[in-house]
Amino acid sequence: MNKLFLKLVLLPSGLWKGMGADIPQLKAILEAKLKVDDRKPLSFGRPQRQSKPRKYGSFMSMFISFCMGLLYLLPLSLIPDRIISLTLFFSMNIVMLSFMLITDFSTVMFDTKDKFVILPRPVNDKTIFLSRTLHIFIYLFRIILPMALPAWIFLGIADGALSVLLFPIPLLLMVFLVLFLVIGAYMLILRIAGAEKFKDIINYFQIGFTVLIFMFSYFTPRVFESQLFRLPDPANFGWMKFVPSYWLALCWSWIGSPVILPHTQWMSVLAIILPIVFVWFTAKFLAPSFAKSIGAMDVVEAAPQGKKVRSGKAGSFYKKLSSLFNKDGASQAGFNMAWVQTGRSRTFKMRVYPMFAYAPVFFVYTLISNRDVSLADTWKNMVSKPYYLQLLYLSIITVMQALNYLSFTDQYKAAWVYYAAPLDKPGRVMAGAFKAVWIKYFMPFFTIITIFILWAWGLNVWMDVLLAMVNMLLFSVIMMRISLRNFPFSIMEQMNNSLNRVLKTLSTLLIPGLLGVAHYLTVAAYNMLWLKILFFALSSILLWLVWDSYSNTSWAAMRRLEEEA
Repeated sequence: MNKLFLKLVLLPSGLWKGMGADIPQLKAILEAKLKVDDRKPLSFGRPQRQSKPRKYGSFMSMFISFCMGLLYLLPLSLIPDRIISLTLFFSMNIVMLSFMLITDFSTVMFDTKDKFVILPRPVNDKTIFLSRTLHIFIYLFRIILPMALPAWIFLGIADGALSVLLFPIPLLLMVFLVLFLVIGAYMLILRIAGAEKFKDIINYFQIGFTVLIFMFSYFTPRVFESQLFRLPDPANFGWMKFVPSYWLALCWSWIGSPVILPHTQWMSVLAIILPIVFVWFTAKFLAPSFAKSIGAMDVVEAAPQGKKVRSGKAGSFYKKLSSLFNKDGASQAGFNMAWVQTGRSRTFKMRVYPMFAYAPVFFVYTLISNRDVSLADTWKNMVSKPYYLQLLYLSIITVMQALNYLSFTDQYKAAWVYYAAPLDKPGRVMAGAFKAVWIKYFMPFFTIITIFILWAWGLNVWMDVLLAMVNMLLFSVIMMRISLRNFPFSIMEQMNNSLNRVLKTLSTLLIPGLLGVAHYLTVAAYNMLWLKILFFALSSILLWLVWDSYSNTSWAAMRRLEEEA
């Protein structure tokens, strides 16, 4: 399959050569990158040296993409107007591709691992730039093609053979449009801001964009229910002529599909011109300094001689917390390492910070989801019922996201220090790291939610807040005890392919689910303070037992877990 995609991207060799790329070198680099992609293991939760090579990983990824593509049939099947339905279809794909490029593939584009292999060779900047860009294009197209296959089949059945022949053209144009637009914007920021500031700017941009995508995924389904799209009126769609996805959808006017906005058929030409303009601009003005920028991204500025580096108040603050919440040195070491590394790792922050928006967005969505009732009446109904439990228990997603990524890092080989240290019980280090994540990420967020709940529902729900906090703490410790018992920042992050691990994770959801249901029943059915206190005591006892087992994890238990992974 990779050979087919390689031939596809090398078809316009004349265009790449005209941009200044060396075609034989470009082909050799792409062949090497594609072979490495197929040999990456799918293990999750153990070091790479124990993983088996995966020869057919591309086909597995394509099958997963095909299953996801079934969801993209919604606009095509629910909206009768073909141009409007295709506009929404391409909009969803553009958002998805942009999300992937910004969150996952920016590290591939600006990866510095191969600079010692390629940069010393006589390979020019444009060849290096195009090799990375086309590598990402192959990866994206390998995902988007099976994802678009259900829509391709649907259009063939609904609109005939001409639609089948036409479909690949806007699909290719869409991938090139998004790819060179995002990468061109990245390289422009890199040139203006410099290598070091670029990393911080992109990181916070990724976080903000992820939050927007998350909000988009919640509120988009309501669009399909709107009569605005079921009975389209040209007066309501004047804004659509400025959207690139509409230009892509206008390609169907070539085979006779009616256009809702008159005199806009010519805009389909923009779908062809814009990708070419972005490719030319990026290769002409931004690619010439690409290799130099890549080389500068690993440069670490040393402190000037004779000038001491101050740790600042933040350093003393977390050390005081470490001493306050940990009795032994191993726990303090785990606490300090987790606190510092979670603040330094851009990948960790990009994965975790967007999850802070989950509970508020879901709460707002619930508040405005009922169209038949006014917002004031909806709010009055919510504060009269225990909806605050939903908000409380949703906050666990933030700390679980942080705990899930606590063990993973690109610098996993540095984990030898854990095994070289004279640790009697490695669980002490993991327990300290757990406390750091809980105090640093969950408690401030939970405190804000608690203040809001006490303001909206009254001070009489204080016991529910305490019970929910203990239940969520219990849930987190159980998850760490069963499926996430690893040293902080010690494992290479890869795709999860362990069925045993998945089953363990799913089984742990039963316990907090039962606790949450029991909590709701005590409020909705009985709402007795003594019953809540009883549940609080039982949860606290169970928490103490599980925590004792987790913090006293032995080396023998660690070895058993590595063998099972």
